[in-house]
This record gives sequence, C-alpha cells and structure tokens, in this order.
Amino acid sequence: MRPQAIHRRSTRRAALTTLAAAAALTTGALVTAPSAVAVEPTTATIDFDCGSYGSGSATLTATQEGTAATITVSTSAITAPIDIGAGSVNSTLTLTKNGSGTTTFTGSSNPAIPSGSPVSTGPLAGTVAAGDSLEAASLEVVVLGVTATCNATSAQAPGPFVF
Repeated sequence: MRPQAIHRRSTRRAALTTLAAAAALTTGALVTAPSAVAVEPTTATIDFDCGSYGSGSATLTATQEGTAATITVSTSAITAPIDIGAGSVNSTLTLTKNGSGTTTFTGSSNPAIPSGSPVSTGPLAGTVAAGDSLEAASLEVVVLGVTATCNATSAQAPGPFVF
C-alpha cells in the first residue's frame, strides 16, 4: 500500500475519533446540565392557625412542569394523633392568585406519618399560567373523616411563588 493512502486513512480515522469524542462530551453535558427552575422561590414558609388542632409553621415546596404545578406541605400546626398510613390524608391548599383571586391545589398523597409527628401532605396538584403569583391562604386537611381547617397568620416568606 502506498504511504499517501495510509496517511489519508489515519487522518480520517483521527478526525472521526475526534468528532465522536466531541459528540460524546456534548451529549454528556446536555444530560448532566441542571434543568431550569420555572418557579421562584421553590421553598417558602408560612404560619397557620388550625383552631383546636394547633398552630405552627409550615414549609411549602413548589415544582412546575409546563402548566402543571405541585406543592408539598409539611406543617407542625397539626400533629398526627395516631399512626396515619401513606395516601390517607386528603388536602386542599387555597392560595391567593395574583393578589385578588384564588386557586386550589388538591391531593391525597402523603407519606406514612407516625403518631405525634407533624403532618406532611402532597404533592398537591394544581394548574398555573406563566406569571401567576400564588401565596398560601388556607389549608384544609381531612384525616380519617376529621377535617382541620388552617388559616394563614403570616405572609409567605420569602414571598409568593411566581410561576
């Protein structure tokens, strides 16, 4: 075989190897790149008064995918009087929407909650539009047929969820 043909083949092989390596690096960078967060902030706190069931703070964690959003609530305002099984808490979180209207997030998902532990519920599902500003106003929790209604006693900090 002539030396020129060997040189061309090795040059092509080197170019293809370089191209394949660059493609692999680009694909890896795309896979490991963090996804953009559409809602800000993703976590907020608020205080609730739940009447005879207690009062305390709550942590709200929001996520968004398109127009679908979820909020998970964990609150020390209500504690489980007995062990509560996973998926047995029905909750409705009412939020003020853009300062005037309201919207609700609902669900019956919860982890198992041991007796005496703070109640966690969610993810609660709702629908949002770009630019919606939502701030928690009340939380209704139904456990074993007993309803606890909690009303916000503070502003949501650091501020409303903006989608």
